Amino acid sequence: MSTPVPHFTEPTTHYWQQLLPATDVAAPAPPWRHGVPARLPDGRVLMLPIRQMADDPGLAVASFLCNQASLAVVDELGRLLAERLAPLAPEVVIGLPTLGLTFAPLVARHLGHARYVPLGYSRKFWYDEALSGAVQSITTPTPGKRVYLDPHLLPLVQGRRAVIVDDAVSSGRTLLAPWTMLESLGVDVQAVGVAMLQGRRWRDTLGAGRAARVVGVFDSPLLRATDDGWVPRD
Repeated sequence: MSTPVPHFTEPTTHYWQQLLPATDVAAPAPPWRHGVPARLPDGRVLMLPIRQMADDPGLAVASFLCNQASLAVVDELGRLLAERLAPLAPEVVIGLPTLGLTFAPLVARHLGHARYVPLGYSRKFWYDEALSGAVQSITTPTPGKRVYLDPHLLPLVQGRRAVIVDDAVSSGRTLLAPWTMLESLGVDVQAVGVAMLQGRRWRDTLGAGRAARVVGVFDSPLLRATDDGWVPRD
């Protein structure tokens, strides 16, 4: 199989390292080349690199990896996400693995909480399968992976007003299992908070009721190639 020819892509080394003032960045209309400007609620801009899809090089995503971003960017996105969730007055913040566990403690701290509740993919010997859900997503397509709540943490979430925190939502499939599992345990899920809303496919996956409870800091389009660069697709 031949390697696809890169189409207006570049290394991500310098991406996600700073937030640019609104006055410093024009918001060019597509087609975009290399980077997509993501506008934050306060007008600042985070440039997102364009990543070509391996199975279809005519398609791409504007991506965000918080574990490669500067600490200053991650801290500020966590603060902005907490601001958007604060009106819901959640009693507990629940973090999803893996990269949601980067943002969950930041959101919890900004909301004035002393702790947060992490979910995990690693099954400890004292875990209960009843406190788990099957996960399947773009990055974990193989059935069999599960997300777990430590049974010792159940009293912290049962019957409580909660927000679930992750780094991004794209297909929405990663959210379904933990969301359903938590609600089955009596958790009052007020919202899911993410840094990046990628495309709109997640709305169909989650359904109208749940989709209306998804809160994000910035939007990231799905892309298709043109001769001059990349334009949005959905």
